[in-house]
Amino acid sequence: MTSQLFNLEGKVALVTGATHGLGMAMAKGLASAGATLVINGHSSQEKIDAALAEYKAEGIQAYGYLFNVTDEKAVEKAVSTIEKDVGPIDILVNNAGIIRRVPLLDMPLEEWELVIKTDLTGVFTMTRPVVRNMIKRGGGKVINICSMMSELGRNSVGAYAAAKGGLKMLTRNMATEWAKHNVQVNGIGPGYFATTQTAPIRVDGNPMNEFIISRTPAGKWGDPNDLQGTTIFLSSAASNFVTGQIVYVDGGILATIGKPANEQ
Repeated sequence: MTSQLFNLEGKVALVTGATHGLGMAMAKGLASAGATLVINGHSSQEKIDAALAEYKAEGIQAYGYLFNVTDEKAVEKAVSTIEKDVGPIDILVNNAGIIRRVPLLDMPLEEWELVIKTDLTGVFTMTRPVVRNMIKRGGGKVINICSMMSELGRNSVGAYAAAKGGLKMLTRNMATEWAKHNVQVNGIGPGYFATTQTAPIRVDGNPMNEFIISRTPAGKWGDPNDLQGTTIFLSSAASNFVTGQIVYVDGGILATIGKPANEQ
């Protein structure tokens, strides 16, 4: 009985931005629970092909599609193609996103608009055609990848924080409007994770490395695989009465005001 609650066999899961990093880790988790995996990227077909080869090396049959989540027509075409080629999309993980580390007073308007368009409007654009089909079929699952910046500010990431804060509220409004159609919409807010992107600062003596380890009650960086359980839960029947929630997977950072300077 318990295992069936988390069983995703027969389900098709689309994970955007799943050619690397946390998106790939979450996608692998869904596949491990039995889901048929579809990934998206927009930078190049070569990057998608390389990702598909990595999935295949781990015994995962995945399907890859090249399109930009901010392009409404391209998204609608891709959703239609995926559902014809692979099957109805039962699970959508909106993971695609970008960040620009520029102080607000120095950020060009076009950079601000690009972050908002990708990280917030792109979720709106990507989700609507998928959910329209989910409603016709009687339900589905949507997971929006939020951030600790959905709750907190930090120097030089104002556009990202604005987008992710907006995404938290978009998630709640999606949940409010679509709950009656048996579509559950939730978010995941990752903390600081050990990925190839963070490798340069995850070294002894690096101030950011020391800050994150000391600021995180768990005392370490997260392993990308730590996101898999939450992703499976929010994609499965186990979460059928959970909607409009943001689950922060952060080692306890948001639970504390921080470590006092004199604390041993």
